[in-house]
Amino acid sequence: MKILVHICCGPCAITPVRALLEAGMGVTGLYYNPNIHPLQEYLRRREGVAQMAERLGIPVIFKDDEYDPKAYFRAVTYREPNRCLPCYSLRLERALSIARRGGFDAFTSTLLYSKFQKHEQIRTLGHDLAEGSGVEFHYQDFRSGWSEGIALSKEWGMYRQQYCGCLYSEFERYSSELDRRA
Repeated sequence: MKILVHICCGPCAITPVRALLEAGMGVTGLYYNPNIHPLQEYLRRREGVAQMAERLGIPVIFKDDEYDPKAYFRAVTYREPNRCLPCYSLRLERALSIARRGGFDAFTSTLLYSKFQKHEQIRTLGHDLAEGSGVEFHYQDFRSGWSEGIALSKEWGMYRQQYCGCLYSEFERYSSELDRRA
């Protein structure tokens, strides 16, 4: 099976990519993440994806020409508190489009590795998007490899981010710093 894997960062890709390769799948990565803020964060995560891909021997499609945080902000504006669903949708829709055009049998996402993401929303969305498209959404819960992925990313010296990637999650992660300074 030829599968396109949407990748949000290198550390989150280790476990899913290894599992898919071990299952005998032909894996190609896709780095498309207009949600990541700021640009320096996007570039650091991009480097981690390139490092992971080199170590695991997979090709990656980098959609740097489509890095457009404005597209993300348009998608999530007025969607609080459920900003994640339109963000998932933005990225999975693009993954499906590339998978269809590239002749892939299936697509999935490394979002399914994170214990912080909303798996049921991702699974439902992926299956809904795939319906009638000719490309399957491959749902697999990769969270059981959480510790292994963390250990390997540290061993490999990869950049490990401290928040999901968007401006909102960055604020939520670091806002306690404001309290400490008051």
